[in-house]
Amino acid sequence: MAATMKPSVAVEDVNVTFEDQQKINEFARNTNRVTELKDEIEAKKKSLQNLQDGSDDLMMFDDDALLIPYQIGDVFISHTQEETQEMLEAAKEALEQEVKNLEGRVSAIQQVLGGLKIQLYAKFGNNINLEADES
Repeated sequence: MAATMKPSVAVEDVNVTFEDQQKINEFARNTNRVTELKDEIEAKKKSLQNLQDGSDDLMMFDDDALLIPYQIGDVFISHTQEETQEMLEAAKEALEQEVKNLEGRVSAIQQVLGGLKIQLYAKFGNNINLEADES
């Protein structure tokens, strides 16, 4: 039985210029920024869901004379059910707009990343890995 050996793939030497290193650094910074923005979006979506749950619970109250505590900063202020519902709706709208803005920023950064990825893979081929680790 003869052992077969696969020919080893020769890794070609590619010179990394200063401009290439700048592109790699920009890619890394933007990738980290996208991750941070996605985490922030998830946190805001969770807050949005909490506001929606609070709004739904508030609709179940039958007593209109009941004062409902609403947290503003570190202080709870009592409001009527209608005022509290209005404040919850305003807070939800503000959070929805923030999420929309963050998603727009993520989209813009991903376009930049796509361009950088094309440039870097064109020069370095398989010698560079720009794919995110799925951990």
